Amino acid sequence: MQDLKQRGLLDETLVLWGGEFGRTIYSQGRLTQTDYGRDHHPRCFSIWMAGGGIRGGTVYGETDDFSYNIVRDPVHIRDLQATILHLFGLDHQRFTYRYQGLDQRLTGVEPAEVVRGIVA
Repeated sequence: MQDLKQRGLLDETLVLWGGEFGRTIYSQGRLTQTDYGRDHHPRCFSIWMAGGGIRGGTVYGETDDFSYNIVRDPVHIRDLQATILHLFGLDHQRFTYRYQGLDQRLTGVEPAEVVRGIVA
């Protein structure tokens, strides 16, 4: 990140980090001194983004105190994909091809919106 920023490339380079699932603050089963891991969670996850048109220092969305349910500003994966494409300068709705009567897109067949709250 420092190298990109120092070279003036962070403004046009999107850096994205994320996991495949969320993590809860608790674990089911027996907890021991060496086995205290957190459970996987399919409803909530975190993604870290920087540069490339992202509004720096922004925290978007919130889970409950147990990291189990979304309580503010949910983002569907198709909205995240639409946002990434937007940051690349692409309109996700124009990436469409007709197949078996449906307008197929990289964001899926259901509506997707750019998450404006994280775009600079």
